[in-house]
Amino acid sequence: MLIKFFFALKKAKVPVTIRELLDLLQALNKGLVYADMDEFYLLSRTILVKDEKHYDKFDQAFAAYFDGLPMIDALLEKEIPEEWLREQLKKSFTAEELARIEELGGIEKLMEEMRKKLESQEERHEGGDKQIGTDGKSPLGKAGNNPAGFNVKGKRDKKNAAKMWQRRDYKDLDDDVELGTRNIKVALRRLRKLARTGAEEELNLDDTIRHTAKKGGYLDIRMQPERRNRVKVLLFFDVGGSMDPHIRVCEELFSAARSEFKHMEMFYFHNFIYDAVWKSNQRRWQERTATWDILNTYSADHRIIFIGDAMMSPYEIHSEGGCIEYYNEESGATWMQRITNYYDKVVWLNPEPERAWKHTNTVQVTQALVKNHMYPLTMKGIEESMKYLSR
Repeated sequence: MLIKFFFALKKAKVPVTIRELLDLLQALNKGLVYADMDEFYLLSRTILVKDEKHYDKFDQAFAAYFDGLPMIDALLEKEIPEEWLREQLKKSFTAEELARIEELGGIEKLMEEMRKKLESQEERHEGGDKQIGTDGKSPLGKAGNNPAGFNVKGKRDKKNAAKMWQRRDYKDLDDDVELGTRNIKVALRRLRKLARTGAEEELNLDDTIRHTAKKGGYLDIRMQPERRNRVKVLLFFDVGGSMDPHIRVCEELFSAARSEFKHMEMFYFHNFIYDAVWKSNQRRWQERTATWDILNTYSADHRIIFIGDAMMSPYEIHSEGGCIEYYNEESGATWMQRITNYYDKVVWLNPEPERAWKHTNTVQVTQALVKNHMYPLTMKGIEESMKYLSR
């Protein structure tokens, strides 16, 4: 059975290995779980999934495989007599609730009624007391108040248990879904170079144990500097025009980056990098920072991240005076080459779908200028860019 489950996970593109499957089989052999699907779900996810971004794929594969597996109930029925189960079920309800269930004809009657409803109902229903839906008083549906009710898929809000894999709590961690601040933080953590810095303020447990043992058991506490992320990052956000639809995801990226990187500076530009950038869009003409100053101020070990769609007229990149806001004496391509020549690692995150890049000339030109280190602004794209920047 688990061999087929293993292949179901592989088909869902969950990166599981034979070694992890053997670990799961060993855990089951040790009796860590028994006859409890929720506990088996938690155990198997813990052993088989090594990165939380794959939780959603695992949940979908788990539900698709085990929800359609008839032998689970059959196995349980062979080991536990049906009358025992019925007696245990009665303990879950009050006397009043049991009386109401009997008035409705018992559990068998409810199951038959549910089958009829599902065959005749073709759309979602909310509220009420007749159709299968949500938040109603019908005995058939979800999140309702009927004591004899059956939960049809999903989480019940009246404190009844629900299968965790059906809730798909980790849906937003999938590579292919819309970004959020939490997702971005997970991806940005790949660009973390931790170093011991500052005053000694953190317990060094290994050294404490070692020196205490050497002194015959007399406690010898050893401290060490706290580990801090020493990566230095410069963020450049394209603003205005075609970037307006991407404001929210840019805000989420900035929020996540600010919490992940201690040494970070952020600047704005419009369409492409020229001889100046700015920190405040409201004072962009009064308080601008020369690009030369950035090159002379921030050392070459800074990681440079541009965020923009790179969609503009070709002359805005190649020509003197190509900037649509003022006359630039040197082309944007010249300035980008200076940046990529000085800084060791430069990437460009593009919020437009990757499949559309080949249809826009300036996207391809920009991609070439950053030495083909343009990545889509997705979970997977951010992870790949952070992996490159961390080398």
